[in-house]
Parts: sequence; C-alpha cells; structure tokens
Amino acid sequence: MKGLKKLLVFMLSLVTMFGLVACNSETGGSEGGKEDDTLKIGISLPSATHGWMGALIDSAEKQAKALKESDGIEYVMTNAADPNKQANDVDDLIAQDVDVIVMLPIESAALSPVGQKIKDAGIPLVIVDRELGNDAATVVVKGDNEGIGVNAGKYFVEKLNGKGKVVEITGPPSSVTEQRGAGFKEAMEKSDIEIIASQSGDFSTEKSLEVMQNILQAHPEIDAVFTQDDGMALGVLQAIKEAGRKDIQFVTGAGGGKAVFEDMKKDGLITATFLYSPTMVEDAVKIAADIAKGNKPAESMVVKEATQVTKDNVDEFYDPESKF
Repeated sequence: MKGLKKLLVFMLSLVTMFGLVACNSETGGSEGGKEDDTLKIGISLPSATHGWMGALIDSAEKQAKALKESDGIEYVMTNAADPNKQANDVDDLIAQDVDVIVMLPIESAALSPVGQKIKDAGIPLVIVDRELGNDAATVVVKGDNEGIGVNAGKYFVEKLNGKGKVVEITGPPSSVTEQRGAGFKEAMEKSDIEIIASQSGDFSTEKSLEVMQNILQAHPEIDAVFTQDDGMALGVLQAIKEAGRKDIQFVTGAGGGKAVFEDMKKDGLITATFLYSPTMVEDAVKIAADIAKGNKPAESMVVKEATQVTKDNVDEFYDPESKF
C-alpha cells in the first residue's frame, strides 16, 4: 500500500507539471512575445471630423469593427494632424508588434522613410490614397488620380471650346496632387487653354476660400476653375459668390461629395466632379486582414475608377444620407 501511495503521488506530480507547461505554452510565456495568436491590424490615418477624410476615417473604423466581429481580428487606429505625429504613431504600432499596417500618409515625401521603417520591421504595409516615394508598400489602394486630372482636362477643353483662362486649386504636396495636376495639364496641352494661377488649397474648404479670394483680386478675367477636391470646390464657390463674379462659367471638383451633387442638381456653378470614394479604405482594411491571415495579395495596386459625374447622371450617385 505504501508503494502504491508513492506511485499515485508521483503520477499526480507529473500531471500538474505537464498542465503548467501547457498553460505557459498557450499564453505565450516567453518575454517580448505575443500573449496569444490574435491577429492585429494597425491603422494610421490623418485626423478629421468631416468631409472626405472624415468619411474615410468612419469607413475604416466600420470595416475594422466588422472584421473584429466576424474574424476576431483586433485593430488599433491612430489619427494625426501632422507628419511628425503620424511618424510617432507608426513607431507605436511597430512597438505593439501589429501584423499589418494600413497607412494614409499625410504627406508622401515626409512619410516615405516611415514606410521604409515599417518594411524593415518585417511588417506588411497597405497604403491608401497617397503613395510613398519608395517601394515600401506591399499593396497600394487608391483612386485614379491621373484619370481625375485627364477627365477634368478633357471636360475643360470641351466646355471652353479649347481656349480660355483657368485657375487650378491643388492639394498639399503628395502623389495625389502631382498626379491630378499632371493629368489635367496633359489633357489640355494641345489646346489654347492657359492656367493663369495654380495654388494649394490644402484639401480644405476654408483655405481654398481664402486662396480663391486672393486669386479673384489678382485676375479680373477667369473662365473656369479646376479644383482637385470637392471640399475645395465649395470654398472656391463661396469666394466667387461673395465677390459677385459673373465671368466664371463653371467649377469642377473631385471626390463625389453630397454638397457638390446638390449644387449640380440645382444648376449651380459646380458642373462636374470625378469620383474618388472614401470607401476605398474599406478595401485596404480587408486586404490587410487577408495578409494578416497569411494570404498573398492578389495584386499590388488597386485603382478605383474616376467616373465623371454631371447633372446628367448625378441622381445615380447622390445619397442624401451620405456623411460626405
């Protein structure tokens, strides 16, 4: 009996020991490692509460929450008002050992080294909207920025019969601004249309209002205005109305915002825009989740079409409930 008791004690000790080992293994017992096998996506975006960027931020969080509910994928979202803050946000995401990072760079050049840092850390990177100046991105999801410029340029040539004086309101330094501007100029290069002023409105309604007020004072004759963003088009429109100018025949935007659609529907001065939906970020978050699961992306570049919207087809795209 005494020997049997010793054997039972020995067997119980073995069971306890193996149970502890299994527990440590399941919870990632080694220091510095992940606590479990939960996948996590880091999302780094500019900050905004309204407009195109505000709608994009809402779309990103909506999609991330859906993936958390359906697939158990965690996410960390950060928002920054300037490139330095965004760089620090990304450092924090890298330190948290996220599986994939989705980033919309505030400025292409300023955030390119940050993209390289993500790549050097061995973390896949999905870029949205504004491209980097290097090859750090695993996948780029964007609208057809050059197509927006080309389509706008063709529209100007048609509406102005190939001649006139026009103003261009651009975005801040980024691939988006460069590509839209290049496409616009390319489409008009064989015409007699002259760009008499080109200034940045920083993708801001307020800044574009201020910039356009100064341009109106400097140029007594303007035939039309190309803006690289619907929010900027609204600022330009306000400046023109306040100045009482009647020489400007039309204004165009880019994005597909509700307020621009409404101006079209009532025969306003904004006569065309070119789609660049903020919901593109949903594609980016889905792709990031797929990469986190270990799947290879189907393509390295996803480009959304720059469909032209005018009064003729605006009802197809207008959503009175839209936040943008």
